[in-house]
Amino acid sequence: MARTVDPARKLALLADIVDFLLDRPLSTVTFRTLAEGIGVSTYTLVYHFGTKAGMVRDIVETTAERQRSVLAMVAEETGDLDAHLANLRSSWRLTLQPRNTKILRLEFEAALHQSHDGPRAISRAIYERWLVVGVGSLLTMGISREDAERDIRLIVDTLYGLQFDLIMTGQAELASAAFDVAVEAYERRLRRLIADSPRPARPAVRSRTEPSAFA
Repeated sequence: MARTVDPARKLALLADIVDFLLDRPLSTVTFRTLAEGIGVSTYTLVYHFGTKAGMVRDIVETTAERQRSVLAMVAEETGDLDAHLANLRSSWRLTLQPRNTKILRLEFEAALHQSHDGPRAISRAIYERWLVVGVGSLLTMGISREDAERDIRLIVDTLYGLQFDLIMTGQAELASAAFDVAVEAYERRLRRLIADSPRPARPAVRSRTEPSAFA
């Protein structure tokens, strides 16, 4: 008979698991150590998650909420460059919150665990969602698709790199200073592209193949 998992119980377990893992490496955790850490039986974890890989996937889903909130704002942009930049800065401010920085470390580690999943990896879907939504935002500003695809990939990769800097060094002030320089350079380039664009801004066409996890 198939398992009948209680969604509310699973969400409560995930919240406890994330709290437990904030200061621990995911690579060293087993169902047994995790069960002892959060005060449940190993059977409970296996029943709700099946395998460690399944649990990691659910952890990534849970920790992605911070990014989903910012992605939703970017997806609603209507061609206002200042609003676009404000959303990027909002994303960085969220990252700097102590708990979110710890969750970010967990996200990076979980992403490595999922690297063999290819297109099915949630962490890859999050990254690709940033590209799709970002390109759509720049298209609404009248920027060409070629320029939009290149410049969004550059800024997204830059932000991922600065997040890695933050979790590796803990030097929030220096990482934030580098973030400011990167966003200022990005802004200057976008303003030039907008000024030189021969076409008016237009509504972005959202891809029908966007990851369903963010629907």
